[in-house]
Amino acid sequence: MRIAVTSQNFKTITGHAGKARRFLIYETDAGPDPVELERLDLPKDMSVHAYHGEDHPLFQLGLAALVTQGAGQGFVQRMGRHGITVHATSESDPLPAVARVAAGVPLAAALPHDHDHGPELVQIQEP
Repeated sequence: MRIAVTSQNFKTITGHAGKARRFLIYETDAGPDPVELERLDLPKDMSVHAYHGEDHPLFQLGLAALVTQGAGQGFVQRMGRHGITVHATSESDPLPAVARVAAGVPLAAALPHDHDHGPELVQIQEP
């Protein structure tokens, strides 16, 4: 099973998957521990959020799953259309998280997703 991890620093699991441009790619069928196959370092215009084509590099890798610290519903749905299940978690260490996904073991719950698309609108109620 091939599993991608959003990792802007190539060390830890990072969030906002739609804007992520760096990914660790693991293979879990090679032995008892996941093996890192490659690292994707995509240009800014190739984030899933920015790129609207159906030929995105992530879709060409034969991924079964993607692990991230945060993803919006649109990202989850788009990945699902390509057969990729998104696992959002608060965990930061890629290797054990990938091993748990491959084994079907749940990950720690993710923190709430924040799109960070500008100032938050607040409704003020009159007394």
